[in-house]
Amino acid sequence: MSRLFVVATPIGNLEDVSARALRILAEVTAIAAEDTRVTGRLLSRHGIRKPMLSYRAPVERRGLPRVLSALDEGDVALVSDAGTPTLSDPGQALVTAAWAAGHTVVPIPGPSSVTAALSIAGYGGPGFTFLGYLPRKPGEMRRLMESLRDDPRPAVAFESPFRIVKSLTLIAEALPERGVTVTRELTKVHEEVLRGTAAEVLAAIGDRARGEFTVVISGA
Repeated sequence: MSRLFVVATPIGNLEDVSARALRILAEVTAIAAEDTRVTGRLLSRHGIRKPMLSYRAPVERRGLPRVLSALDEGDVALVSDAGTPTLSDPGQALVTAAWAAGHTVVPIPGPSSVTAALSIAGYGGPGFTFLGYLPRKPGEMRRLMESLRDDPRPAVAFESPFRIVKSLTLIAEALPERGVTVTRELTKVHEEVLRGTAAEVLAAIGDRARGEFTVVISGA
């Protein structure tokens, strides 16, 4: 049976790709990519030419048969637009289906905004909680924050530039004394790290609510 390689790719700076990741991408039969244009730029930079299959989150189930068919022919690499696939990115259904079909799934570790943000936040605790993208509805967001009130573990979440101000406002209301570290555009030209309470970070962001955000909330 073939192997499905879950390959971590840069979250911004293209220099962060590992030598092993490049070797695997050059050796597989095909690459299942969240956005073939994004992956194409990475491959072009390193002189790699491979057939690519579109495997996007909104229609993940639709793309599944095609990728499984490619696995029947040879090894396939799964990549997302940035970071490690399946972490709030498409790929979980494919990994499950690949195992069920008798294939082997191999991790090719590398960049992750979750661990990158945690490493510079400076918050201790027995492990951490990964929240994915924060809830859109205020009621759900408040319930989530309440569940963190007595949790000693730091929590990590993703947020969009369109919702970061609203989310930080709700965090400031629910957990006003907690330390919060917000990273923006990690490893990119406009990388920024803001640290303080949610209210202090909110004030510091000002009109710079642009780019991709990762939020770390200290534990109780």
